[in-house]
This record gives sequence, C-alpha cells and structure tokens, in this order.
Amino acid sequence: MKKFGLAAQIFVALILGIVVGAVFHGNETVMAIMVPIGDIFIHLIKMIVVPIVISALVVSIAGVGDIKKLGKLGGKTILYFEIVTTFAIAIGLLAANLFHPGSGLDTSNLEKSDMSKYEETTKSAESEGFAETIVHIVPENIFDSMAQGDLLPIIFFSVIFGLGVAATGEKGKPVLGFFEGVLEAMFWVTNQVMKFAPFGVFALIGVTVAQFGIATLIPLGKLVLAVYVTMVFFVFVVLGIIAKMSGTSIFVLIKVLKDELILAYTTASSEAVLPRLMEKMEKFGCPKSITSFVIPTGYTFNLDGSSIYQALASLFVAQMYGINLSITQQITLLLVLMLTSKGMAGVPGASFVVVLTTLGSMGLPLEGVAFIAGIDRILDMVRTAVNVVGNSLAAIVMSKWEGEFDQEKASHYVDSFKQSDVA
Repeated sequence: MKKFGLAAQIFVALILGIVVGAVFHGNETVMAIMVPIGDIFIHLIKMIVVPIVISALVVSIAGVGDIKKLGKLGGKTILYFEIVTTFAIAIGLLAANLFHPGSGLDTSNLEKSDMSKYEETTKSAESEGFAETIVHIVPENIFDSMAQGDLLPIIFFSVIFGLGVAATGEKGKPVLGFFEGVLEAMFWVTNQVMKFAPFGVFALIGVTVAQFGIATLIPLGKLVLAVYVTMVFFVFVVLGIIAKMSGTSIFVLIKVLKDELILAYTTASSEAVLPRLMEKMEKFGCPKSITSFVIPTGYTFNLDGSSIYQALASLFVAQMYGINLSITQQITLLLVLMLTSKGMAGVPGASFVVVLTTLGSMGLPLEGVAFIAGIDRILDMVRTAVNVVGNSLAAIVMSKWEGEFDQEKASHYVDSFKQSDVA
C-alpha cells in the first residue's frame, strides 16, 4: 500500500482549493481567511532560500578552492543557459505563429486588470541598461541584498567568500564547519516547512479562483492551451533531446522531481523548491560544487518556461490588435527578449515586466497585457514547473561537461524510487 505522500497531499489540496474558490467566487470573507494562509507559506519559503544558497555555495566553493576551475564552470554555464533560453524564445514565437491565440479575440468581453504597479516597475527597469544589470551583480551592501532576497549579488558574494575561506587554509576550517552546520540545519527546517505546503497550495489556488472565477478562462482558453502545449513540447522534445545527449532520460528526471514539480506548479513559485532541488540533484550524482552554483544562477539566467511565455504573450498582444509582424520584426523581437529576459531577474512580476518592456521597445500596445493578468496565475504555474525541469537538467549537463557526474550514485538513487513504487 502506497503512503499518502507530499505529492498526493498537494494534489488533493489543489483540487479542494479550486472547488472552494469556484463555490465562493467573489466572496470577500472567504478570500480574507485564505490570503494569510497562502502568504505565510510564501514567507516561510522566502525565509529559508537565502541561508541555504549562501551556506551551500560557501561550502561547495571552499571545497573547490580553485578560481580558474570556477571561472571555467561559470563561462560554460552562462553559455549553456543562453543557448537553451534562445531556443525557448524561438519555440514560443513559432507556437504563436502556429496557434494564433490572439487572432479574432473579442476584447469587449474581457476584464482588464490594473497594470499600474507593473508599468512603474517597467519604467524603472527600462531606464537601467545592460551595463547597470552587470553592475547590479556586485553587491553594494550584502546585508541589503540578503534582505531583498536578491539572488545574483548573493551568489557573487558567496562565491568570493567561499574562495576566501579556501585561501585561509587551516584558519578557514572553523568557518567552513559553521556553514556546513547551517546547511544541515536549513535542510531540516526545509523538511518542516514542506509539511505546511498542502495548506499553502489550497489557499493560494483557492484565492485565485475565488477572485477571478472559472469564467475568466473561457475567452482566453486558446492562449492557455497554446502555452501548455508549447511547454509540454519543449520539455519532452527539446529538453528530452538534451537529457538523452547527456546520458539520462527526461522521464527519469521528472519521476525523481515529482514532488518538487507538483509543488512548483501549484504554488507558481520556483523558490518553493530551490532547497529540495539542490538536495535531490546532489543525490542524483551531481557534485555539490556544481549543483549549488548552477541551480541558483539558473533561477536568473535559465528560465525556459518564462522565455516561452514571454515570446507567446508578446505575439498574442500583437495578434489581438490585428498587428502582423514580419519575419524581420519577429527576429528583432527574439533579440530584444534575449536581453530583457536576463535583465529583469528579481523584479516583482518579472514575466509581466519583460513583456511590457518588449512591447514598448517594439511599439506594440502595452494595454494588451492587462487582459492576460486575470489568467496569469494559470500560466505562471506551468512556466514555473518548466523552469524547475530546465534548471535540474542544467545541473546534470554541467556535471557531465565537467566530467564530475557520478553515474553509479544516480543509478542507485533512481533504483530507490523504483523500490518505493513497488512498496
């Protein structure tokens, strides 16, 4: 008999949340009860991310202690991320041309959402060029970056600090021991936080359905379908081929990450699974030094699901207003997205901001994005799950590329999943 595991609990919570949200659509009292529950879960997740990223990076980088090796890994990782996300953007554009989700849409029946907060963020983001994005990687005040949960400056500092710990030799050992203890303690905390996940999922999805209602989906069903079909194609074909080339299977990887994918999908939060993702990829045969560098960095540079969505959403808005973009304009759109999608990391509502910035630079109507806002949660769920698969696979690819992947450890770990399924 199978135990009622975390994945099953989350799935039941998702169904219950949808039912409760649909029954109490527009009920302010029910929403007021559920909102704090969902917020507490998201706060718990954000609470554990920064200590885990810092301690994992310091421990792994101090273990490597070689700046040349680290520089080589960083260069290869960024190159891989750029290639895969460019593929994702191109596939998103092709899907928009194939499905035409915005063509013939009657906007008079659609509810527009307030986009003012995103527009303000877009203006400040547009004023910052590529140079400012690079400067932002180096923290002015590491404690301020930690307070903001800004991963890029945190990663930069942790890598430099880890190299410093390694360079001090014997004197650095107590510091290394401290961070090893912090990492172990944080993994224990993560396991406790995950016990609250079904309640968080129930509240988050329940509030969304209660607020917007099931009816919001119907006019925009074509866009939802286009996004989901494209995401599935990307995971099983594009990432499937990359997995095959790196000597593994996308089906095996998905089976290993089943709990994390359901959690990422239902919460629409990549942060919710970051600690467990790092832990699982290490058990899957990836060394700690690669996993703790590649996965947090991928949360900024390797958002495959977000890249597909941004490309599809941009063309959806153009089609909705009857604007036909030529091949040259679409290639320009791809190049713009390649830059904007990397520069918006850590920005609230990042995918919206990327789409708004891209539309603005292409001279397309910005107000079109307001029509998507009502269903963004449904789209955010799938793009988050795809981001998680992409970053997990990246850890395997980089481990293989560096010749440090432990195939025997991976086989034993996969076998343990088969045995648990039989039990």
